[in-house]
Amino acid sequence: MRRDGLPIRARPRSSTAVPCAAPASEVPLDTAVPTHYEERLERDLNWIQDLVGIVGQAITKAIDDAVTSVMNLDKDLAAMTVIGDYTINRQTRELDRLCHAFVARHLPSAGHLRYVSAVLRLNIALERIGDYAATISRTSAQLSSVPPPIVARDVEMMSEQARRLLAEALRCFHQRDAALAGATLTSAAQFTRYFDKVFADLVKESETHSRPASDMFSFMATFNRLERVIHQAKNICEETIFVATGKTKGEKTFSILFVDDSNSGASQLAEQFTKKAFPQSGRYRSAGWQPAEEIDPAYLRFALTVGIDLARAWPAPLSTLLPQLDDFHLVIGFGRDARTRVGKLPFHTTMLVWDVEPGHEPEAVYRQLTPRIRELMERLRGEQAS
Repeated sequence: MRRDGLPIRARPRSSTAVPCAAPASEVPLDTAVPTHYEERLERDLNWIQDLVGIVGQAITKAIDDAVTSVMNLDKDLAAMTVIGDYTINRQTRELDRLCHAFVARHLPSAGHLRYVSAVLRLNIALERIGDYAATISRTSAQLSSVPPPIVARDVEMMSEQARRLLAEALRCFHQRDAALAGATLTSAAQFTRYFDKVFADLVKESETHSRPASDMFSFMATFNRLERVIHQAKNICEETIFVATGKTKGEKTFSILFVDDSNSGASQLAEQFTKKAFPQSGRYRSAGWQPAEEIDPAYLRFALTVGIDLARAWPAPLSTLLPQLDDFHLVIGFGRDARTRVGKLPFHTTMLVWDVEPGHEPEAVYRQLTPRIRELMERLRGEQAS
């Protein structure tokens, strides 16, 4: 191992060395003797794989050290973690160089090309995780005291999950295990909701004025970077599935909730139009904060003229969906008081308010809604939104 953390490459055999050939009678007829090119290709692949493992171990340790420096207010450890990030950066640059050299030297195809292209993308994730560790360490150096109990508990929980998911993601990539990658992706998706609780705990602690505001910002930065580690672990799992199966990451689909006062007209029309026009782009619901008894007959009649059937639709109360708002990427409210009616949103849910007044004639509402929905879906999914 070199001082900069990179392993020493095995010295290639001299080109003048000629191995002694075994007698023909001793060589099995069905044994394929690897060529010099195949040996070199495998050696270069192993070198790339080894370096991925080295960087993976380094960033995992860096995250551990960064969190420890926050928990114990260990500013010396924080400083050493920041300095260690320079070594990680050199290693990722070397990994990038090796991958490009491999492509230029071997002109790989099929599985080898998938693997190397995945490593190039993985390398970006590894470098970013190293940066997250450095940022956590820099915030640690700014703290005035150790975290209060409620914050310390959340830091421990998030760091434990981030480290576990990162370790599993790196293991499945090393083993090219698509099944483990899928399971890890599911586990990571389930944990993302925990960030809302962490944020609420931090707000509650800040209201006690037990710590300087600068400490609260530092804790928030720590939580944010740990959350990003989890997201990068998901990216590594997706690269594993690509390497193992050739399947690329699919286009992101979106969960959208349309809300208005009664859910008897405009929001129902928006839901059903989006389902019809963009069935592959997501899932869609609608609700009202004061739901009516039934769909407005005027909307029932108009919807049929544009190929939408509201006969089976039924007004739904927004109150039943409020505990599940973190399932939605977007909430789109109609009317000036929509934000007030919906109330506080989960951290990862975004709300838009459109100046569509449900009291207008159905055709006028339809003409306002459809171009906005099309524009939104093109922003979310591109021109090929469907």
